[in-house]
Amino acid sequence: MGWSQDLFRALWRSLSREVKEHVGTDQFGNKYYCIPQYKNWRGQTIREKRIVEAANKKEVDYEAGDIPTEWEAWIRRTRKTPPTMEEILKNEKHREEIKIKSQDFYEKGKLLSKETNEELLPPPVQTQIKGHASAPHFGKEEPSVAPSSTGKTFQPGSWMPRDGKSHNQ
Repeated sequence: MGWSQDLFRALWRSLSREVKEHVGTDQFGNKYYCIPQYKNWRGQTIREKRIVEAANKKEVDYEAGDIPTEWEAWIRRTRKTPPTMEEILKNEKHREEIKIKSQDFYEKGKLLSKETNEELLPPPVQTQIKGHASAPHFGKEEPSVAPSSTGKTFQPGSWMPRDGKSHNQ
């Protein structure tokens, strides 16, 4: 099936004027190609295509980090020019430095948190429990019809239906 598919693709490219240009190769051996914009046999303009040929041909063996982020940005058209090997190596070095710095920062934070937890935190406060929070009168002596308020809390008044048939009065 593989050789017949390749033969069909080659035949199609020759008939459709697709010219695959090799743009670059990454450190994993993946090859990147560009098919520039062209007009097909019906006069339609076909936009530029960007293709990657994976070094590992099996799709089941593909991993998330197999394509460098710079090349992926080029494939997805978030950057116009293909990356150079120097740029990829520089970014890899920068990522490693950031990883080391974040690990150091994390370790220092762990040490500081142990020291501050032992020295600066006050002892836990003993609370006195009065009633239960699910009780209808929690924190209040008796429900009143009028709402009550202090500077920090607000307690709405309770509503009780009136006796009789008419509630609109």
